[in-house]
Amino acid sequence: MRKQFVKTTNYLAFQNAIKAVEARGAAEAGMLLVTGEAGYGKSHTVGSWAEQTGSIYLRANQDWTPHYFMTELAKELRVDTRGSGEKLFNRLIAAMINPGAEPTPLVIDEADHTLTHGAAVLEKIRDFSDRLEMIVVLVGMEQIQAKVARHAQLSSRIARVVPFGPASLEDVRLTCAQLAEVKIADDLVTEIHRQAGGRMREVMNAIALVEGMALRNQRDSIGLADIAGKPLVHDWRGRKTAKTPTPRSGQFSGGL
Repeated sequence: MRKQFVKTTNYLAFQNAIKAVEARGAAEAGMLLVTGEAGYGKSHTVGSWAEQTGSIYLRANQDWTPHYFMTELAKELRVDTRGSGEKLFNRLIAAMINPGAEPTPLVIDEADHTLTHGAAVLEKIRDFSDRLEMIVVLVGMEQIQAKVARHAQLSSRIARVVPFGPASLEDVRLTCAQLAEVKIADDLVTEIHRQAGGRMREVMNAIALVEGMALRNQRDSIGLADIAGKPLVHDWRGRKTAKTPTPRSGQFSGGL
């Protein structure tokens, strides 16, 4: 598979939200919330954006405390982690100021963990956002929006919420065209979309699967009839995975 970033519907919605936050009127409302079920591409999309923009990217842990969060941030910025919480906070603020430029955005993935033991960790993240007037992107599951809403002092800082939904058929078609090193026929693209249930993570796995089968058979294209009767998506939760229809013509040799 090719190593490219595909600009899906969810990505475009995220980019529009970033632009809106950048143009915000209230400087303190600099937080953006990205929500959605697992597998819809939140972490991949936001992680790629963070890499492209040079943003600070942290993955929250369940046992985070305000000081633990600041220690992780300090390690990422190569700042001395020693001393009290107050000294560490001031040291980080000094390191994150960009004279004459916009502050570097901060991304917190798995942000649900910032609310595991109350809101103290997210309050500390808000302190950085307020002090530096920086953009903070919080990435979490669907439930995080309701959890944040319970804390008025935090929810008032959320400028935009971007709900990531299932990938559309056009998203899957675009992904197949850009990433696969073989031609995937449109009937197979439709089947990948159906079996993956819009979960981009499963779409990527399915593309790798059918691409590998085509390459093993020294073919530069593959269609639905070539893999019919075989599942493209493995559901580890034990639910039955729909198989592709039985082919009318011969299949490729070799299994998936």
